[in-house]
Order: sequence, then structure tokens, then C-alpha cells
Amino acid sequence: MPVHETDICIIGGGITSAMLAQKLSELRSGAHVTVVEAGRSIFDTQNRGRYRERANDYGEHPWHDDYIEDQQAAGIISMTMAVGGLALHWGGACNRFSEEDLRLESMYGLAYDWPIEWQDLERYYCEAERRLNVSGEPSAYAADRRSQPYPQGPIPLSYNLQILKAWAEKSGLKFDGLPMARNLTPFGGRGACCVYDTCGEVCPSGARYSPDFTFRQLMEPKKIVLHDRTLVRRLVLDDRRPTVVAAQGFHQDRPTDPVEYRAKTFVIASGYCWSSHLLLLSSNSRFPNGLANSSGLVGRYMNGHRFISATANIDDQTFPGQNMTHSLISREYFRCPADKPFVRHDTRVWESSAGRDPRLRTPEGKLLLGDELMADWRSRTKGSSVRLRAYIDVHPSADSRLTLDGSKKNRYGDPMPTIEHHFDEATLAREAATKVHVLNVFGTLARASNGRIAGTSEGDYLDHPGGGCRMGSDPATSVCDSFGRTHDHANLFVVGAPTTPTGGCTNGTLTFVALTLRSADEIARGFPARR
Repeated sequence: MPVHETDICIIGGGITSAMLAQKLSELRSGAHVTVVEAGRSIFDTQNRGRYRERANDYGEHPWHDDYIEDQQAAGIISMTMAVGGLALHWGGACNRFSEEDLRLESMYGLAYDWPIEWQDLERYYCEAERRLNVSGEPSAYAADRRSQPYPQGPIPLSYNLQILKAWAEKSGLKFDGLPMARNLTPFGGRGACCVYDTCGEVCPSGARYSPDFTFRQLMEPKKIVLHDRTLVRRLVLDDRRPTVVAAQGFHQDRPTDPVEYRAKTFVIASGYCWSSHLLLLSSNSRFPNGLANSSGLVGRYMNGHRFISATANIDDQTFPGQNMTHSLISREYFRCPADKPFVRHDTRVWESSAGRDPRLRTPEGKLLLGDELMADWRSRTKGSSVRLRAYIDVHPSADSRLTLDGSKKNRYGDPMPTIEHHFDEATLAREAATKVHVLNVFGTLARASNGRIAGTSEGDYLDHPGGGCRMGSDPATSVCDSFGRTHDHANLFVVGAPTTPTGGCTNGTLTFVALTLRSADEIARGFPARR
């Protein structure tokens, strides 16, 4: 069995792993850092223009073999398992949470307070924005004050978004351009934005941040070691102490020859699903319910945010197709007065071509060709179609959890995870009123330009999921402390999304990165600085 010795073993190769490895290489250049990722490396930036073309022409998935066929979970929102993780094809949205997210219990008597002060987290938001090179503008709301400016100015609003901003603000809400991890000029070995407009699928220029760039930049000067296509199946404890001494798994090319990693510190950076899964798989006679699970909360309080979407038709004229991945955001409802019914959500606005694309048949089935096709198309281009969406703050119950399903196993016989989301009683009690509130907001927006809501929909999953290893000060009610250090094992950390107690009401990626950068400082303290 091959055995690899290292100082810090990071399990997982997504965005939090990349940010952690980068910062540790700066803080402790003498420490040996090894990253172990189950999926393959996709270091082929030269091909991404072609991948985009095929995705546009044929709807083809641009990330070939970015999953492991028998390593899948029920209830997961993406199958991606590759170096770079979900951030290979994220949209790049970098919204901050607000202070209310950290103080839900003390401010509203709801959910659970995070064991972090806002001023502390805000410093790491600034660092995360610098490392991701976020483009943004100061919020229109004074409560969103920042200690440092964005590293880049805002992405210029397209003509369409300028029209929609003027329209949306007639409602009384204030809107800003969405902050995004998108280069306006070359930065960090990545190109400038060329408005390919496929941020959420593939970015040929590399302008939208992607972790594979960071890993390559760390590997080339040998600042870290990356082992891909290696699935870590369990963590092994010292015979006498509750200290993790090894991570064991298999390389895909050697499925009968196990590999072992020995380290002083282990960091699980495997995302909201596979982090809890690994801890549960690592049960032993001393920890029969899994590692770091003396509280019984590993895999519990899985969170995220619900969302309601709508399409509005308005009189203001736009011309769809101008940087459609960019959008507007209002933070009007991030803050809820304590004496009012609780409701928190963001409000997003995009241009849309819904109902305005050319078509070959009428709704009745009549074939359209030539002049008839053009006449039909022109008749549907007046005014604008607008896409609306709200991410809603919902809170998990203890039964919102990840469990092991013995009926579904991978090639090694490991039970695969099942995730089921359940809300706490307070969330369920206000669910109907929350929906009415959000739809009223959408209706108010539409009426600002003699518009109407053409249709609405509700998501059947939670977006930007997290939890399963929630942080806290009390070991009886949490899995790890505010730095991600597990209460049961001093040399084992969990970072990023799994540590969040609640899911907020806006995109979570920037928060996951900020928490990880804070963890990096604590992990580095365990290793002497090079003199």
C-alpha cells in the first residue's frame, strides 16, 4: 500500500480547497500541503472555446467526465466531482450575507446564532473578494457598509439592464449590479471578460474565477501536491488518542491497491454532501456513529435557500441578448424589523427572451415559414420580458439531514448518501405568508411599467446548500468550532459550506470562501512560520 507523508492533507478539490491551499502556501511556505480529489483534473483551457460552441450549438455538457458514475447521492443538486468542483461552472455571483444571518436567534428568536462576530467575518469577505477579484459597487443600502472597496469597479450595465434598473427602482426598491468574480482586465493568470455570456457553463477567457487556475499556479512551482482521481473512503484514528493519523482510499487506476495519506492536520473540504458522508463512513468501535459526531449532528441541519421565480411582461423596450448572465440585485428585504412578520429574501432582475424568440409553429401548431415567421416574431418583440427571482431565508430542522443508504453502494461497498431537506416549525408556519409577500413584490415591480406577471414557479430544491457539520461554541449542539476545528478531534477541520448553521437569503459561495480563509489562519497557527 503506497503511503504519502504530508503536513496538511486537504480532502476535496473545489473552490474552498483552492483558496485554503493558496493561503496556506503563503502563510506557511515550509509546510507540505497535499490535496486529494476524487475526480479528474480538467486543465484544458485551450479547448474551452470549442466546448462553449458545442454547448451552444447542441446543448452538450462542456465538462466531459466530471463525475464518478457510482459515487452519487440522492438529493444532491450536482453530480460534478472534478478538480475545481462546482466552481468549474458557477455563475460567479459574489453576494455577501448580512449581519442578520449571524444573529437569527438573538434578533428574532429563530434558528441558531453563528459563533462569529460580523466585524470578524467582514474582514474575510474583503479578503475573499480580493482573491477572487470581484467586480462590484457599494450597496445602495447604508447597512451594507464595507471596510474596504471592491478590488474592481462594477461590471458596466448593459443597455437592457440600465432600462430595467430605471424600471425596477420605480417600485421603491434600490438595485445594484450584481457583484461577480469576473475579471474586467487580466488578473491572476486569467483573461479579461469578453462577454461570452456562458459564465454558468464555461468561460473560454478564464475571466470568471475557476479553481483549476489556482491549482495549476500552485502546482507548477511545487507549492502543493495534487493527487486527483483518488477517492478517500475513511479517516483512521490513532489507537489511543482521538487524533486522526491517516486518510485511506483508492486511486481509480488501482482499485484493489489502497493508498494512505498520513498528516499532522487533516482538512475536509469536500462540500456540503461529501464532508458529512466521509465522517459517517469513518465510524469505528470508539466512534460508532462516525467521527466528529459525539453530538449526533453530523449530517443534520442541512440547509440552503428556497426560491420563487417569475416572468414579467412590461412596456419598457429592451433588446434581449446583451450580457444576459449579469443581473441586478436589491437587498431591501435582507433586514426585517423585529416587530414585523419575519421574511428575508434578495430580489434579482435579469433581462429575458422568454416568449420573444423566433418559432416555427404557432401555439395551435400552424407551421410558420418566410414572411409569416418574421411577422409572428416581430409581433412578439414589443416591450420586454423580465426574469425575477427571490432567494428566501428558510431554516432547517434537525431532520434536514444526510444519511447513509445501504441499498446503494459504490464499487468499494460504501453506502451512498441520501439528503432530505426539512424546515423547522417556524419556517413552515410562515411559508404561505412568505410566498404572498414575494409575489406581491414581483407584482409591484411589474406594475411600475404597466406590466403583469406572466408566470411564476417555485424551486423544488434548495440552492447553495450547506450544513451537516454546523459550527458552534457548545460541543453538544455543534460539530466544529467557528474555525471548523472538530470538537472531537483537534487535528481535524471541516471548512466551507458544511459548517454553516443556516443558508441565508442570497448566493453562498463568497461566504463559504470567507469562512475557509478564516479557517486557514487557524490551521496555519499549528505550524511554525519560516524565519
